Amino acid sequence: MTESIDACDGAEAGVRPSPGDEVQEHKATGYSWYVLGILVIVYILNFVDRNILSILAEDIKSDLGLTDDQLGFLYGTAFGVFYALFGIPLGKLADSWHRIRLMTVGLTIWSAMTAFSGFAKNFTMLSFARIGVGVGEATASPAAYSLISDYFPKKMRATALAIYSSGLYLGAGVSLLIGGKIVEWWNAAYPVDAPFGLAGWQAAFIIVGLPGILLAMLVFTLREPLRGQAEGLPSPPPKDPFRGFLAELFAIIPPFTIIAAARAGTKTLIFNLGGAAIISAIAYALILVTGNAQQWIAIAIGYYAVFSWASSLRERDPPAFKLIWGNTAFLTTILGYGMVAFLSYAASFWGPPYAIREIGVSPSEAGWWLGGPGAVAGFLGVIMGGRMADWLRQRNPAGRLLVVMFGLTAPALPLIFAFTSQDPMTFYILSFFLTFTASSALGAAAATSQDLVLPRMRGTATATFFLSTTLIGLALGPYMAGQVSAASDSLSTGVLSLLVAVPIGLVLLFVAYRTVPEAERTLVERARAAGENV
Repeated sequence: MTESIDACDGAEAGVRPSPGDEVQEHKATGYSWYVLGILVIVYILNFVDRNILSILAEDIKSDLGLTDDQLGFLYGTAFGVFYALFGIPLGKLADSWHRIRLMTVGLTIWSAMTAFSGFAKNFTMLSFARIGVGVGEATASPAAYSLISDYFPKKMRATALAIYSSGLYLGAGVSLLIGGKIVEWWNAAYPVDAPFGLAGWQAAFIIVGLPGILLAMLVFTLREPLRGQAEGLPSPPPKDPFRGFLAELFAIIPPFTIIAAARAGTKTLIFNLGGAAIISAIAYALILVTGNAQQWIAIAIGYYAVFSWASSLRERDPPAFKLIWGNTAFLTTILGYGMVAFLSYAASFWGPPYAIREIGVSPSEAGWWLGGPGAVAGFLGVIMGGRMADWLRQRNPAGRLLVVMFGLTAPALPLIFAFTSQDPMTFYILSFFLTFTASSALGAAAATSQDLVLPRMRGTATATFFLSTTLIGLALGPYMAGQVSAASDSLSTGVLSLLVAVPIGLVLLFVAYRTVPEAERTLVERARAAGENV
């Protein structure tokens, strides 16, 4: 406990610990586990607020007159694009500012926007609220991943990150449990003349959003550790932490991206505009094919913004660009896991609507049998996957990638049989195994991405990691299933279309498996070659 306090004091003062202190910091303390516990609670609430839309989808669809592709847009694209984009500058801020304060502010914002969702009267208002939730939640994982990597030694990192990541599945499960209950209770208690004219789904948003503001007060009391203490590479905080954040913000938000490119020279401006033209042309073609303008405009903005940001990062921070965007091992790892997210996010979102619409169960029953067991399945899967990843890593430099491959392929059969079943219990059991197997990949992928960069780059690397889970997995998976469902008038067909991710992901992960060991071995050498003073 005292060692942890000393480390925090050093972080605030910019003092480098003595060699003896560095050795001691390689051990996780009791306070490390306390911080991890609080971070898990934050992540649980993160996914309660994010995922509750799933159990409320049928009521929202009925009240607001929405279609399946619009529901997929609300759950995935509206949230995911802005979550990904703001995750980049906020990831940079997590690399340079007080991570505890950053998480406190973000938690307050996303909780307030969840509550605001309860006052939405149409598709546009609900889209705006979901964007706000995405921006607020973008603070959480960059800060948390960086904190955990400083509080826990490298040999325990996959396990610690897996424990943190269990909040994803616990939160998703809890959201179904309480969401279905709140809707049925509210509608039964107020069949007419409900307080403020709120429907059950609106009350659910408000009830789950408000506790996050109270939790933010507890998060604010946590201590900030010294960066790089687990590796013995302490990094004092920058003197001007917001300079980098603002640079990233202007590098990724159009139209400031064009101004930034113009300042870098004519060649850079032409390259930027060329990228924008290609992305716009692809988006226009997809609009013509699907008839869904808001989906592909949002996706085009997101992909163009990331393209601009990566291009500018190459000029502003060559070592970070080299270790992240210039690293085949890093890119194939996060894109391979993006295919896992593509499948699992969509299956998770469309599970309750399938049970309610196609099998005919009530929202409370769907919430109970999918939420509770789903939380247990996700928790067990991510913890066991993290432990197995650490065990394999000790025996094989690329061993963690085997767990990611398992998490991509093993869910395929449960998904096929679950979303063609008409028996409730069969669907619930298969959904349990689908969640269990898919969740096993997260800790392994996250730990691999952290091991491939230097400590000062972890927040940026985490934000980049979440680009794949959001702009590929979250922004495309739920929407694609909804689009196919709307076109075919079959939710089963929509969900089964997600299996296209399996062969694509396997190719990416095979490349990662072959390249990760060498990339990790030459990490410091490549950073120095790119100009890093390490």
